[in-house]
Amino acid sequence: MQRNMLRPLTNFYISSSQKRCYSKQQVRVRFAPSPTGHLHLGGLRTALYNYLFARSNNGSFILRIEDTDQTRLVPDAAKKLQDDLLWAGIIPDEDPTRGGPKGPYLQSKRLELYNEQVETLLKNGSAYRCFCTDHRLDLLKREALRVRQIPRYDNKCRHLAKEDLAEKLKRGDPYCIRFKLVGNIDSFDDLVYGPVSYDVAQNEGDPVIIKSDKYPTYHFANVVDDHFMEISHVLRGVEWLMSTQKHILMYRAFGWTPPLYAHLPLILNPDGSKLSKRQGDIRVENYRQSGIFPLALLNFITHAGGGFNRVQGREQRCYSYEELIKQFDLSAVNVNSCKLLPEKLLEFNKLEISQLLEDENNATFLVNRVVRLVSDAFPDRSKDGSLQLDDDHVRVILDWAKNRISKLEDLVSRILEEFDRQLASKDADFFRKESLKDWLRNFADTNDIPFDKFMRLLRSVLSGLKEGPSVAEMIEILGQNATLDRVKRALS
Repeated sequence: MQRNMLRPLTNFYISSSQKRCYSKQQVRVRFAPSPTGHLHLGGLRTALYNYLFARSNNGSFILRIEDTDQTRLVPDAAKKLQDDLLWAGIIPDEDPTRGGPKGPYLQSKRLELYNEQVETLLKNGSAYRCFCTDHRLDLLKREALRVRQIPRYDNKCRHLAKEDLAEKLKRGDPYCIRFKLVGNIDSFDDLVYGPVSYDVAQNEGDPVIIKSDKYPTYHFANVVDDHFMEISHVLRGVEWLMSTQKHILMYRAFGWTPPLYAHLPLILNPDGSKLSKRQGDIRVENYRQSGIFPLALLNFITHAGGGFNRVQGREQRCYSYEELIKQFDLSAVNVNSCKLLPEKLLEFNKLEISQLLEDENNATFLVNRVVRLVSDAFPDRSKDGSLQLDDDHVRVILDWAKNRISKLEDLVSRILEEFDRQLASKDADFFRKESLKDWLRNFADTNDIPFDKFMRLLRSVLSGLKEGPSVAEMIEILGQNATLDRVKRALS
């Protein structure tokens, strides 16, 4: 294991002998999504970094589905999550489907374990039953907001007399179980952010660990599961950084050794706003359906945020899984938030298409995929046999398209078909640079096409070049017949 991946800890909860023993433990990491929606780029990045860390250290990568919030479950979300990971080539060693030695890997099937473990905390005084009603909790929240404070539980039931507790239990009053937070100013050493200090007891009320429906909350279940699944490192988003001290206190209450923590910086939109699950365009499923290849998407993610030892100044390429594993270095992850650059995604996809064509088996896969795309795009011509779809012809087209197209779908773009149709209706006087400039922009707006993307596509079709005269100038130079001929050849 690389030495810098296990920087010495200074925490109160790990002795020197424990550190020496723990550093020899097999690396086991997990990705633990909730099946409450689609897998998006942030979740994919977390899964990828855990996968790469496991593979680079000869460890194990575990997929655990955290479905304890029964009110927010989305039907088939767990299956879709696993399908997206499989498509991306992020294959777990242990998961709900293939099982493993530390299962089950679905939290709703581990309820007996959580109920057993919470008894330990109740008996040693680290947890207590809370009988506060939703109405009382809502009043506390309203009052805090009225005086402009952060809402927090006032820990009332922590001080409940034994007689009152016995009476409430005898009556069968509903309750949840809360964990007692204790004051703590010791820091823990995050493998990305370094020493982190946060006195959780000063800032938060005692958290619920078992809800009134007997299901555990995230904070409790993830600690119990990580311990019994022998997780050695927890790599997760920075939004969980301030919760880590709470989790460490739970480990301390159980007398367990916590894993090492590494929090990953935020991924931001180009405008600096935070990615949101409500953004449909950041779903992995959306990229799958829009013609993006898995490695292109993974390279797109790794291009921002650091975490990789790469030769500076080297020409951009789409790295393989083996190369990503070899390059990955947790100590190289940036602490600052990182912006995604959408234009880079199509660049990586273009590189991936070119690299796939270099391998005969992959090239055959692309040929078959193009045949399906063309047949689906032009069903009438597919039926009458007028399409030229023999393997040799399609391979020639792909070789020509290499480094020219960003997606296979560009080969059957209806944009070009419509462009061809409209140009064919114009007279020769129209084909002048001054007339064309406004018409091209209006065409892009009318067809809801990003103008820059449309110009790049036309430039590729007309000249095969990335730079040169404007598209309007090229059309004027080529003339009507030559322009239409090149567009038609691109379509056929």
